[in-house]
Amino acid sequence: MITELSILIPTYNGSVYPTAKQLSALCERIALDAPSSFKYEVIAADDGSDQTDKVEANKAIDGLPHCRYILKEKNSGSAATRNFLAAQSQYEWLLFIDCDMEIPGMDYIMRYLPCDETDVTNGGIKVGASWDTHHQNLRYLYEKDAEPHHTVNKRQTAGFKEFRSTNFLIRRSCILAHPFDERFTKSGYEDVCFGKTLQEAGATILHIDNPLILNDFENNEDFIRKTERNITTLFRFRKELKGYSRIIDYVERIPLLFRLWHTLFRRLERRHLTGCHPRLWVYLLYRLGYYASLKD
Repeated sequence: MITELSILIPTYNGSVYPTAKQLSALCERIALDAPSSFKYEVIAADDGSDQTDKVEANKAIDGLPHCRYILKEKNSGSAATRNFLAAQSQYEWLLFIDCDMEIPGMDYIMRYLPCDETDVTNGGIKVGASWDTHHQNLRYLYEKDAEPHHTVNKRQTAGFKEFRSTNFLIRRSCILAHPFDERFTKSGYEDVCFGKTLQEAGATILHIDNPLILNDFENNEDFIRKTERNITTLFRFRKELKGYSRIIDYVERIPLLFRLWHTLFRRLERRHLTGCHPRLWVYLLYRLGYYASLKD
């Protein structure tokens, strides 16, 4: 049973105070039931945010029980920020939570406490309840379509190939020995590479049903720009990530076809995907074509 826990939240231009407050309250409740055996801390590390209103609001975290807010001087990327948080922590078990996720309920922390027999535990994510505009939101459509393919059983079968950094527990000694690759200065695929690193190091992983809730969906234009940035990162690290990305596997079979398709239809596809009624099959073709068209 885990009795000491560091909860770590990387953030950039995000409002993380409400999340820190909720996590602190959950831990305070656990500590109240077992005052002599449970210790915790919540640390939010801001990766050089340039939105001063968010920074000022997040400074209130320092007033919460056992909580700290650290503002880094310059942006170094989510991989480096997670390594920074691990170094700043004091307890052996670390729980990493993305700042844009919602805590599902009162037992969220409790579900992780028995998970002390493996090096890494992944809790997963759940797509929030739909509302009227979501049928037009590409990120929502993509996440909702992917959700049935990431059940606990399917994640456990795939092991570290299903590791995601959104919501995971890890031994401090494990991440310090095998940190995130800080060459990933932009978000995207740094967690896939981290999962591969841990697997090669012989670490153990457990997938459980303890999801955080995704209810924050960027607009279609922003999601496509994010996708393009992520695919560019994937291309840059394609040698390291081979076997851990279906995009690499698909494109390597018929690269000329995907490249030609993208040359002919990329503008039409992008206009469609940033419009009001995007379709997922077009999104898949756009990602494959975009990757196939990249050059060193």
